[in-house]
Amino acid sequence: MKSKELLSGIFILSVFFSTAQNKIVVNTDLGHEKISKHIYGHFSEHLGNCIYGGYWVGEDSEIPNINGIRNDVVDALREMGIPNLRWPGGCFADEYHWMDGIGSAQQRPTMINTHWGGVTEDNSFGTHEFMELCNQLGAEPVICGNLGSGTVQEMSQWVEYLNSGNISPMTDLRKSNGRDEPWGVKYWNLGNENWGCGGNMTPEYYANEMRRYSTYTKNYGENRLFRIACGPNGADYNWMEVLMRNGNPGRSFQGISLHYYTIAHDWSHKGSATDFNESEYFMTMSKTLFMDELLEKHINIMDRYDPDNKVGLFVDEWGNWHDVEPGTNPGFLYQQNTLRDAMVAAVNLDLFNKYSRRVKMANIAQTVNVLQAMILTRGDKMVKTPSYYVFKMYKVHHDATLLPTDVESETYEFENKSIPAVSTTASKSDDGKIHLTISNLNPNKAVSISCELRGMEMINFEKGEIITADEVNAFNDFGKAEQVMLKSFADVNVSGNSLQVNLPSKSIVMLELN
Repeated sequence: MKSKELLSGIFILSVFFSTAQNKIVVNTDLGHEKISKHIYGHFSEHLGNCIYGGYWVGEDSEIPNINGIRNDVVDALREMGIPNLRWPGGCFADEYHWMDGIGSAQQRPTMINTHWGGVTEDNSFGTHEFMELCNQLGAEPVICGNLGSGTVQEMSQWVEYLNSGNISPMTDLRKSNGRDEPWGVKYWNLGNENWGCGGNMTPEYYANEMRRYSTYTKNYGENRLFRIACGPNGADYNWMEVLMRNGNPGRSFQGISLHYYTIAHDWSHKGSATDFNESEYFMTMSKTLFMDELLEKHINIMDRYDPDNKVGLFVDEWGNWHDVEPGTNPGFLYQQNTLRDAMVAAVNLDLFNKYSRRVKMANIAQTVNVLQAMILTRGDKMVKTPSYYVFKMYKVHHDATLLPTDVESETYEFENKSIPAVSTTASKSDDGKIHLTISNLNPNKAVSISCELRGMEMINFEKGEIITADEVNAFNDFGKAEQVMLKSFADVNVSGNSLQVNLPSKSIVMLELN
């Protein structure tokens, strides 16, 4: 009898010590920063089949559509809670001339998309079509203006065309194209990647150009523009320093972008989206976590020049970049999307939430059929990817109050390297409900996590959801049952203001508490 009691005690102690290193403390009474819903934004470029065949099929298509925009994609994105959409690029933006995309479709000039596949762009999807898409989605439009190959007048007139209610040649032109009232577009990128495909500029030169363009992008009526300066590529801290020093932050621009893609190997060999080993998985997660350092260091620079926090950081291109699927056009950037991509999405969103004092918008690349897409289409068929389900799960954090958390996590180790196994976000919605999202990055081992909600005496577990699969390279494909989706989750034990959560390997969980 005593030996059984001793063994039982040893078991209890072993459980205690195995879980003690995985602990989350949520300070429910200390939150004050809002997690902007725009952190959960999206990006669609004239690239491959993102626009054409993705959203846009034309009014004469047999695929069910409203005004040429396919219904199934719109319905899925609305269900996911898309808050904004950035367009028309990307690199395409700085060679796009918006007047080519208005008026009669039969009279619109064509152009060569020199960045993506060398295909002919017929401009059948332009400003009016994009605004119709945003209207159907219920999403805020984010327009990226052409600073690279365009002119100040061209961008100034685009703003006037979209936003002015006055009598002028631009508003008369808009009305002649079927739109009487202005749309009132708030968010405007002043160029894209001007350190690279947008003109190969130095930060000093771009800062001067950006200030000039900013001067001539005007406010009309009650609408106030939120101008977004082209920010750095990854760890280019000098670019951020120059723009914050020379760019007149807060006046010439109210937001500054950051671009960073997760690439398992390097640009010449990015690796397969579906055929990868644990070494490539570990590298992917490790490089994803580098976003934490990027955000911290760039925000430190911003804080020196903008102590009043007037300028938002916009991570308006991010996500996994793999090699294209075999047999597809290399310039179309079509890649599958696995549970690994879902893990990358969850970690990045947790980091954006963590820095929500500065991070006010983020846009994963890209929404349909390109890079880390939410949706894949083939003819009249549509697939929701694992990344889609992460965004749908994380919808609970939209405009909620960030709750400060302290996390103690065991490590996920591989070949003498290690990363934290646990990633998390806690938030409180306006109705008082607390949502906790937790990811277990370890693909081999389940973890048990103790969670304490300080500031509360008693909690109730309302519901839970989980995203996982048998294999980390599981994906959803056409004509097959979904392998990765949202499922209910209830492996939670509650006691007072604490709970014990048991996460399977390679999983993402959402808990709703009251």
